[in-house]
Amino acid sequence: MQSFPVDSVLPRLRDVFSKSGRAVLTASPGAGKTTRIPLALLRESWLADKKILLLEPRRLAARAAAQYMAFLLDEDVGQTVGYRMRLDTKVSNLTRIEVVTEGVLTRLLLADPALEDVGLVIFDEFHERSLQADLGLALCLESQEILRPDLRILVMSATLDTEPVAALLDNAPVLKAAGRSYPVETRYLAGRSQADTETLVTQTVLKVLAGQEGDILVFLPGAAEIRRVMEKLGQSSLPEQVRVLPLYGNLSRERQDMAILPGRPGERKVVLATSIAETSLTVEGVRNVIDSGLMRVPRFSPRTGMTRLETISVSQSSADQRRGRAGRLGPGLCYRLWTREENARLEFSTVPEILESDLTMLVLDLAVWGSEPEKLRWLDKPPDTALQSARRLLVQLEAFDQNGHVTPHGRQMAALGLHPRLAHMILKAKSLGLGNLACEIAALLGERDLFRVNGTKEEADLRLRVDVLRAEQGEYPADKSVRQRVRLTAGKLMTLAKMSKDNNDDPDACGLLLAMAYPDRIGQCRDGSHYLLSNGRGAVLFGRQALSGTPYLVAAEVGDQGAEGTVFLAAPVAVETVRRYLSGQFEERDRVEWERDVQAVRGRKQICLGALVIKEIPLADPAPEKIRTALLAGIALEGIHILPWTRVARHLQQRILFMRWQDPDWPDVSDEALTAALPFWLGPYLEGMNSREDLAQLRLSEILLTMLTWEQRRDLEEFAPTHLVVPSGQRIPIDYSRPEAPFLAVRLQEMFGLQTTPCIGRRNIPLTLQLLSPAQRPVQITRDLASFWQTAYFAVRKDLLGRYPKHYWPEDPLSAQPTSRVRPQKRGSGEK
Repeated sequence: MQSFPVDSVLPRLRDVFSKSGRAVLTASPGAGKTTRIPLALLRESWLADKKILLLEPRRLAARAAAQYMAFLLDEDVGQTVGYRMRLDTKVSNLTRIEVVTEGVLTRLLLADPALEDVGLVIFDEFHERSLQADLGLALCLESQEILRPDLRILVMSATLDTEPVAALLDNAPVLKAAGRSYPVETRYLAGRSQADTETLVTQTVLKVLAGQEGDILVFLPGAAEIRRVMEKLGQSSLPEQVRVLPLYGNLSRERQDMAILPGRPGERKVVLATSIAETSLTVEGVRNVIDSGLMRVPRFSPRTGMTRLETISVSQSSADQRRGRAGRLGPGLCYRLWTREENARLEFSTVPEILESDLTMLVLDLAVWGSEPEKLRWLDKPPDTALQSARRLLVQLEAFDQNGHVTPHGRQMAALGLHPRLAHMILKAKSLGLGNLACEIAALLGERDLFRVNGTKEEADLRLRVDVLRAEQGEYPADKSVRQRVRLTAGKLMTLAKMSKDNNDDPDACGLLLAMAYPDRIGQCRDGSHYLLSNGRGAVLFGRQALSGTPYLVAAEVGDQGAEGTVFLAAPVAVETVRRYLSGQFEERDRVEWERDVQAVRGRKQICLGALVIKEIPLADPAPEKIRTALLAGIALEGIHILPWTRVARHLQQRILFMRWQDPDWPDVSDEALTAALPFWLGPYLEGMNSREDLAQLRLSEILLTMLTWEQRRDLEEFAPTHLVVPSGQRIPIDYSRPEAPFLAVRLQEMFGLQTTPCIGRRNIPLTLQLLSPAQRPVQITRDLASFWQTAYFAVRKDLLGRYPKHYWPEDPLSAQPTSRVRPQKRGSGEK
């Protein structure tokens, strides 16, 4: 058998597993770890007659690994080596090595927590940190600790930071093996390109074809970009011997094999792949890699409950994995379509899925397993917000009861191994005789859209997809290969759910079935193409569609961008149908609220579906406490100015604030503080009131005074008087609008004879005097009246004599008679 670099660590690995149950292995790409290690450990005594489970993060890699190991044993897949993945299994009673995708391990653990027939679980390419890999490792660790101390666990990767993984495995031994790779020359862009990704990739492919030997592996973010590059290359007069092949997860097995296996003699392959080709599998013949530097990842938003695919830059570790593909067979070349400066700014590794994914399936699986997420051992703990969002959805899907405990229905859902939304829909549909339609819908939702032509989607109606799926010819163009895969998947789902074809397959039931899967995305029409979803989000149909204006629809696929997400896939539903079959989603709410348009509190009984108000009628005799609460909320919303503030009440408020400025023990009656404390100071006075008109009855001055003690009321009158009697005998109101500087606006002539500035308050705070002309215009502002008489008065007097010659302007203001008239009633010695 051919030797591999990883063979050098096999003796130590055998020794480790003869003494303990955990190990970490890191080996460079091409070292042979994926296929060599399971075969090398198959005859170990500690394994006895038990199986080895080899976990691969991708279906394509899992099948390729099983095929290669079977080839090395000169057997067919399904004998000693087999594979097991969702809806596709090749194993027998002879199988000792099962290559499985990660979700399958979770299903096996839920069915048999002890994994009685398994001796070793290998986590391959763990650096990808998929959600299911993290979950599978956490469950295996708990099983090993509680049920199976003899179970072995091996974590493998090419670019893994081994220290935290080893620590998670209780400081497990770390083994390192050198890879078998050749040097790869790396070329970067000289500067930022203005061309779009597809054009830049096409230009680089043509350059490599003209100047280099060997096949080319191109990394692109998704299938849409792959199709566009294929189209551009097809228009570029490629040499006859060049064959352009796509490689991504949703391709048929035959087309995937065409890309992976060696080409025909004299043929050159250009393989356009997603990140599926980064690890685990070798694309034969590749000597050149062109990396767009982009990848597409799912991003879950707990705020909206929606997952969207987002195109991001690759990490440094992913870029290194991609470059390594060019050095498997000999010296290679890698074109990176970004600059060296941009390369230095790349993140070291990709963010683990568990931190950014929908955790609904994880939470359900753990509930069936019998552990809380918080109690398991994780490299990265799942976020609390995503966990809470998942739990709320599982209650809606009847997988959890109101106390958060898994229901029998939830256990059935988990056993299907589908996303809980789809599992719930299929199980409910089965009981309604709609199982066939539900499986078709589930298959359609899991595949690329039938109507996505040239990367665009026009009509959102799911019923049209069902019609096209069932018919060979249709009004709308459809991808025949996708249609074939959807039909195959639907059939496998029916087998999985143990159902036979039913007669009730009317596509008009699509809306009902979608409502079962997406009770949080039932939409109520607001205006033409604009909808409010039951989760509180807005959604809009792009352009004018047949569904536009439909009173109610269910959005199966909706964007998570902006205030309103675009609906890409939906079906209409009658609200009466939803109420009949999803009665548990509805609730009656007594709403007693302030209504701004009528400036009053109104009570209504509402039938609600999440954020949607389906029906409402006036509520007779709302509870007085609810009316008071709603009225207080209305005052806070409108602003405290809607209360009947008289001049006297505002003056009293300002006087109290003046006293508080001197002594913080006095109550805070500022507008902000009063608004924050409305229930405490105003609530008791709202008995029998429910409108702004009723509020006019309030006596705010009296209410404010009740906030003071008897001593404070006495001090208020003594130290914050409402008026000051000036030398002319007039009572002039004191302005307290600025608590730190109360002022008095008084005509200059009324202050004659007063030598010093009047003071108020406990601290004898001098009033700010605004001295006015006979026309009530300020001529001087001062807090030092004595200084004014001695200095500034004479300039002011000169000016006033010129403007108001008939008025009394004495040369000596301190001995002059104060007056509120033009001149004093009793004249002095003829002063002018």
